[in-house]
Amino acid sequence: MALDYAATYKVLVLGDSNVGKTCIVHRFCDEKFYDTYISTIGIDFKQKLISLDGVPVKLQIWDTAGQERFRTLTTAYYRGAMGILLMYDVTNLESYNNLSYWLRNIQENASPDVIRVLAANKCDCNESQRMVETEKGQTIADNFDMPFFEVSCKLNVNIEKAFLSLARNIHKQRQYIDKNDESELDIQENSSFVFKERCNC
Repeated sequence: MALDYAATYKVLVLGDSNVGKTCIVHRFCDEKFYDTYISTIGIDFKQKLISLDGVPVKLQIWDTAGQERFRTLTTAYYRGAMGILLMYDVTNLESYNNLSYWLRNIQENASPDVIRVLAANKCDCNESQRMVETEKGQTIADNFDMPFFEVSCKLNVNIEKAFLSLARNIHKQRQYIDKNDESELDIQENSSFVFKERCNC
């Protein structure tokens, strides 16, 4: 029996290779952690039904390849994306430094009103392994007006919070857009009625 849902939200997971994009998708959708690393070839996606204030919504989560050779392919999947989970690895300074590339890529290819969340993976690491302090991630998030979460795919820390924050903000945005569209339609209909009254047609 097919499950009923009110809407489908397309979400992209972006970031450098090996920051944990596939792991976070599996952890959220399947509630499993895989510690074996296999590079995503091109693109893959999973779906999960969630409830937002009692409204059933299907998240279609696209897991994108981070390797340089696949990045041109990835840009084609921006079309129709309502949300983006951007990731880096706190033990990998390069993945943090490359956020500027990904943010520019989002600006060039995604919808101007796409919802974004920043996730810093491997927050369970030892302090000796950490290369990026929490404050640095928070600064990037504040500068680009994004919610920020330090997450751990291994220990399941803040995974659901990050995705639900993204989904909830998409939901609010869609409600706002739908409400404005209805208001615009009412204005057009009222204007048409007034015009007909005046011309007696």
